[in-house]
Amino acid sequence: MTNSQLPLPQPELERAGITFDQYVEFTPEKLELWDGYLGYGGQNQLGFHLAVLRNMGLLTAIRHTELSLWIEALDRHLREKLETISVQPEVAEAMLNRLNRAMSDLAAVAEYLEG
Repeated sequence: MTNSQLPLPQPELERAGITFDQYVEFTPEKLELWDGYLGYGGQNQLGFHLAVLRNMGLLTAIRHTELSLWIEALDRHLREKLETISVQPEVAEAMLNRLNRAMSDLAAVAEYLEG
């Protein structure tokens, strides 16, 4: 893996290919298992992980993972984003309340579907 400025592979809903240049750029020369993680040494593996998700497709990935984990990941990500925006406290509270209701509804649906 080199240090060029190639765009990172972008996962899509359905499986999609990567370019040969992305393969060369983001695939470790030697794939190893380090402390339970795939990769090679201390290299940044973001491009490799995104390439795998692009090849797999997010719909396939979600079908093989607990739905509640995807909801938790989305919830955490959205909360982090909400913390970074600069709005009036009342607006931030309203947005957080809406997020809480939406996540609660989504979790209930996921529980029903998985149960």
